[in-house]
Amino acid sequence: MAITKQYLKSKPICKVTFSVPAEEAKEVSVLGCFNEWNAEKAVKLKKLKNGTFKGTVDLAKDDSYEFRYLVDGTFVNDAHADAYVTNQFGAENAVMNL
Repeated sequence: MAITKQYLKSKPICKVTFSVPAEEAKEVSVLGCFNEWNAEKAVKLKKLKNGTFKGTVDLAKDDSYEFRYLVDGTFVNDAHADAYVTNQFGAENAVMNL
């Protein structure tokens, strides 16, 4: 798993690219505070030929965002997140700082 951050010089925006190697998975999306943890607003990642799912979202810089991947209905954290925080359900959410 990987998160790539590309800061724009012209706007206070960061393009965040999520990459999730999940060759056996059928569907991978990203849920977080930036889409209100709503599955209908989730960032759907596209499956590449090499089995990696990839997608990009624009987020405001100078902020922190909690998120988790939803891989075929199961929540998974990013091993390369900037931090982790316990959520209201007792599980951990990944955190990215922009």
